Amino acid sequence: MPLTDPDRLFPVDPATRDLARALYDSVTALPIVSPHGHCDPRWFAENARFPNPAELFVVPDHYVFRMLVSQGVPMADLGVPRLDGGASETDPRKIWNLFARHYHLFRGTPSAMWLDHSFEHLFGLDVPLSAETAGQYYDRIDEMLASEAFRPRALFERFDIEVLATTDSAIDDLRWHSATRQSGWNGRVITTYRPDAVVDPEFEGFAANVRTLGEMTGEDTSSWAGYLAAHRQRRAFFKTMGATASDHGHPSARTEDLDPAEAGRLLGKALAGTCTTDEADAFRGQMLTEMARMSLDDGLVLQIHPGSRRNHNAQVFRQFGRDKGFDIPGRTDYVADLKPLLDAVGMEPGLTVILFTLDETAYGRELAPLAGAYPVLRLGPPWWFFDSFEGIRRFRETTTETCGFYNTAGFNDDTRAFCSIPARHDVSRRSDCAYLATLVRTGRLREADAFDLAHDLSYGLAKKAYNL
Repeated sequence: MPLTDPDRLFPVDPATRDLARALYDSVTALPIVSPHGHCDPRWFAENARFPNPAELFVVPDHYVFRMLVSQGVPMADLGVPRLDGGASETDPRKIWNLFARHYHLFRGTPSAMWLDHSFEHLFGLDVPLSAETAGQYYDRIDEMLASEAFRPRALFERFDIEVLATTDSAIDDLRWHSATRQSGWNGRVITTYRPDAVVDPEFEGFAANVRTLGEMTGEDTSSWAGYLAAHRQRRAFFKTMGATASDHGHPSARTEDLDPAEAGRLLGKALAGTCTTDEADAFRGQMLTEMARMSLDDGLVLQIHPGSRRNHNAQVFRQFGRDKGFDIPGRTDYVADLKPLLDAVGMEPGLTVILFTLDETAYGRELAPLAGAYPVLRLGPPWWFFDSFEGIRRFRETTTETCGFYNTAGFNDDTRAFCSIPARHDVSRRSDCAYLATLVRTGRLREADAFDLAHDLSYGLAKKAYNL
């Protein structure tokens, strides 16, 4: 018996289900466009085997370990490396067995659907993961990881990934991207410009990071003009490594359009470590507008991921560092916060700003109306906590009537877990096809248009939005 239902996520009504299945069948073989994610570019440069099942499925995936931590499983027991010098479990079989004993915690979650999809379709497993089957799973996966067919490049090709974008710090030297290019492999792995470490005064080591930015570019980053010139130079370098977008993960969607003197004064305070909380937020907001202006010159798509109260657990942040499952959604004001940026560049041809949210209440009230009016704006797909069947359905129901489908940016998987990429895209395609079938059966969409839309939502819109 398969782990996954072949008709999963399709409507229950037989006629609507039949149409959803037909729509899905028309797009299931399309290549994957993955324009935003967090895979490690080193995987493709070195093409080494993934070490073991735990390193593939558990240790790098905050979707997985945050659930276990919420039920009292110590993060160190799951093999997550510590920054404070404390010990973490290093035996991958022990980590896997611990994961398997707690796998029931994922019942009904998107993570279970992604994991089961990978277990079944990638590794040929057809019994549920549990304490009793943990050894069978581990041995099967580990054996297959040892083969050439399961090296990162081979999986990239098996997944039929047309393009995959990683997300890299502005002060990353991109050595792994360079190595991949020099290897002669034809897989298209590109980078994305992520400048948080050098635009956020509250980012740890901000002043040192900005000094590094200056050293890398030969610019005086203590001056406002030199600081902006350094960003332009790094963006140009990222473009040589394939970048088509920048990405900005800010606590709020605040933007500013300050005069250069005031912006320079804020930079000075940020470098001195004397910014107030409001000044730090203003500086981040100013840099969003500056990055939008730079995009007018160099063509990079501007992605804004606001509203995440990152690293909410101070103890976990001290012990394990960033991105360890404690980014929590917060309320976000888009209408007021984005106005300075939109006043400056909102009607500019050739600029694309993709907005994401963790605050679902903003979809109908703010985001869809904004994207339905300003030509520079596109709505990104449901992000963390909402990248699920229910999240995608609510997103479509709330936004389509106001901004349509073509003011959205398709789908991106936003993952560090490589094997979940085809599973996540499969969920998105099934969810959208279910929604389209419902529109057809309720007389709101012609069937022929639904087939066109299924293709665009699965493939075309992401390529267009990200200039791919």
